Amino acid sequence: MSERVAVRKTYKLFIGGKFPRSESGRSYLVQDSNVSLASRKDARDAVVAARAAVKGWAGATAYNRGQILYRVAEMLEGRREQFVALGVPGDEVDAAVDRWVWYAGWADKLPQVYGGANPVAGPYFNLSAPEPTGVVAVVAPESPALLGLVSVIAPAIVTGNTVVVAASPSAPLAAVTLAEVLATSDLPGGVVNLLTGRITETAPTLAAHLDVNAIDLAGVADPELATDLEARAAENLKRVLRPTPADHDWTGDPGLGRMTALLETKTVWHPKGV
Repeated sequence: MSERVAVRKTYKLFIGGKFPRSESGRSYLVQDSNVSLASRKDARDAVVAARAAVKGWAGATAYNRGQILYRVAEMLEGRREQFVALGVPGDEVDAAVDRWVWYAGWADKLPQVYGGANPVAGPYFNLSAPEPTGVVAVVAPESPALLGLVSVIAPAIVTGNTVVVAASPSAPLAAVTLAEVLATSDLPGGVVNLLTGRITETAPTLAAHLDVNAIDLAGVADPELATDLEARAAENLKRVLRPTPADHDWTGDPGLGRMTALLETKTVWHPKGV
C-alpha cells in the first residue's frame, strides 16, 4: 500500500460566519501555506455581513457579550498548542487569552464608567449612555500577529460594534486560525469578518465604503497609505483611529481608549414626577 498523503490546508476568508474562498479564486503562498487573496468584492461582501449583524449584536445585553468574549478565551486556551505550532510564541497566546478575558470583564461595566446622569436646570432627568458606532474596519498590526489582532478586535466588538479586519499579510495563519476559534465560540456570524491578502487592495475599499462607520489604522505603517485612507474615509465622515505610540507595544495595559473611541453617546431627557 502507498503511504498516505496528508491533506494540504487552504486558509480561507471568514465572512458572515462562514469560510469562503476569495470570489476571485486567488490565493498566495505565505508561511508555507496557501492563503486566500481577498479582492475588493470580498471586502464589500464582508461589509454587508457586518452591517447585517449590527442590530442583533448591538441589541444583545452587555452581560451576554461578555459571556461570549469569555467563551472565546476558553476556546483559544484549548487550542494553545495549535497556535504554538503555527509559530506564535506561547507567551503571546497566553497574553491573547488574558486580553479576551480582560475585555469580557468590561462588557457590563463600561456603560457605568462612560455613561451617567447629567445635572440640568429644570424638572428633568438627563441621562447619557454609550452606544456602538456600527461597522468598524480594522487594519490589523503586522506584529505580533495574534496579540495585536486580538487587541484591535476585542475592544471594538465588546461594546456592540461589528468589524471587518484586514489581517497581517505576512503572518495571516494566526488570524485565520483565530477565526476558527471565533466560529466555535457562540459569536454570531458577521460580528467579526476577516480578510487576508494585500492591505493595499482591501483597505482603500473599506475606507471609502459608505456603510462603514469607523476605521482603525493600527496596522498601517506607510504614512502615504494612511493619508490616502484618511482622505477616502472623509467622504462620509468616518471616525478614524490613527496609530499611536502605544500601538508599538501591544503587551502593555490596553486601557479604555480603544473601546471609548468607537462609541457614540445618546442623551435622553425625561420629565421628573411631581
